[in-house]
Amino acid sequence: MLIVEDEPYLADAIRDGLRLEAIAADVAGDGHTALELLSVNSYDIAVLDRDIPGPSGDEVAARIVASGSGTPILMLTAADRLDDKASGFELGADDYLTKPFELRELVLRLRALDRRRAYSRPPVRELAGLRLDPFRREVYRDGRYVALTRKQFAVLEVLVAAEGGVISAEELLERAWDENADPFTNAVRITVSVLRKRLGEPGIIATVPGVGYRIDTGGERRG
Repeated sequence: MLIVEDEPYLADAIRDGLRLEAIAADVAGDGHTALELLSVNSYDIAVLDRDIPGPSGDEVAARIVASGSGTPILMLTAADRLDDKASGFELGADDYLTKPFELRELVLRLRALDRRRAYSRPPVRELAGLRLDPFRREVYRDGRYVALTRKQFAVLEVLVAAEGGVISAEELLERAWDENADPFTNAVRITVSVLRKRLGEPGIIATVPGVGYRIDTGGERRG
């Protein structure tokens, strides 16, 4: 999970306490670091302090919600008025814990959030040697872990879901980018090119000239 907390001693204490409960956590001391970590890693839960340097915890929460990742958010803050809690939930927080708090209560709340999320976990998809886990944002090819950025994962997820069907560049742009994406951008072509390299040989993403892209379920190398 991700802990966003600008008080170093508290952040370290939370991380060490969670480690004793077999819960691994990364720590970000400001909003910029939090957004950077979120852009390259997939977290089961984000624990956010609202009052942090850089983009606030509220802004980080809004970005998580807008990403569509479904990552649960627990706001951990000294702001304990009912209005503060209400605004946190309106931003998309799934739970709210005020300081000071007992570590045991935090652990219980985190496990409850994880159980809740487990009920709605999307199915793992397997196709042509690819194993894609949308919940954990993990991809394996023939048993080998493939590290992907959030955007690369989104593109691959759309292609795998098509089960060998052709997906146009326009549809990829619509489904893997946001509504503000430039329709004339070459982002799709570049992302697919890098994705091919990440997935390795033999090439598994086939180009259908003038139409789009598809997963080559036959295992042949395609350009």
